[in-house]
Amino acid sequence: MLPDLAQNTGGEGTVMAKQLWKPGNMLYPLPAVMVSCARQGERPNIITLAWVGTVCTNPPMVSISLRPSRYSYDLIRETGEFVINLTTTDLARAADYCGVRSGRDMDKFEDTGLTPEPSRELITAPGILESPVNMECRVSQVLELGSHHLFLAQVVCVHVEDRFLKENGKLDLAGTGLVCYSHGEYFSLGEKCGSFGYSVRKAEKMKKTGKAEGQKRSGKTEKANGQKQSGKTEKANGLEKGNGQKSRGSMEDGKGWKNKRREKQKGQKR
Repeated sequence: MLPDLAQNTGGEGTVMAKQLWKPGNMLYPLPAVMVSCARQGERPNIITLAWVGTVCTNPPMVSISLRPSRYSYDLIRETGEFVINLTTTDLARAADYCGVRSGRDMDKFEDTGLTPEPSRELITAPGILESPVNMECRVSQVLELGSHHLFLAQVVCVHVEDRFLKENGKLDLAGTGLVCYSHGEYFSLGEKCGSFGYSVRKAEKMKKTGKAEGQKRSGKTEKANGQKQSGKTEKANGLEKGNGQKSRGSMEDGKGWKNKRREKQKGQKR
C-alpha cells in the first residue's frame, strides 16, 4: 500500500510535501480546438476537444481522442475526415458551447453564428471560417484504447488567415489570441518566456563573448608585455651606452692626468 504523503527535499534544506494520487491524466495545459465534421448531405457538426496532439512531422500527422458515444464519433469514423480549427479568445464561448451540447439535437453552426467553410482536399467535412487556422485531416488509423478511441490522421491542407501573416510570410500565432484548456478552465496564452533553443543560444553567445574578451585581454597583455620588454631593452641599451661613455671619459681623464704629471716632473728637472 502506498503512503499517503511523500516528502521531497527541495533546495536550501526546505521540505516539499506531495500527495500521491491514483493514476490519471494530469497533462495540462492542452490546446482547446473545435473539430468540424459531416456526413454527405447532412448538416455539419462541431465538437470541442482538448485531447489532441501532433504526432509526426513527415508526413504531417495529428491525433484526436473521442468517446464512441459522441455524436461526432460516427461522423468521423464513417467519412474518415475532419477539420481541426484553432480557437481564439473571441471564439472561446462558442467553443465551450460546442463542447457541452450534442449535435444530435441542434445545428451548432447556426446556434453559435459560425460559418462553415468548404474544404479544399476533403469531400464532406467543412472548416470554420472564423478560425484563424484550419487543418484538413484524413484518418489513417483508429486505435481503440478503452474509454476513448484515438484517431490518427494526416494533415492534407492548411488554411491560414491573411491578416495574421507578417511581411516575411511568417504566421503570427501569438497575435491570434489562442486559447488553451487546463483542468476544466480556459486560458489565453500568457507572456512569452523564451523561444525554442534560447537556452543553448544564450550559452553559445556567452561562450563566444568570453572567448572574444579573452582574446582581447590576451592581445592587450601581449602588447603591454611587448612595450614593457621594449622599454627594458631601451633602458638597458641606454645604460650600456652611458657606461660606455663613462668608461671612455674615465680613460681620457686618466691619460690627461698622466701627461700633466710628466710635464711637472720635466719642469722640476730643468
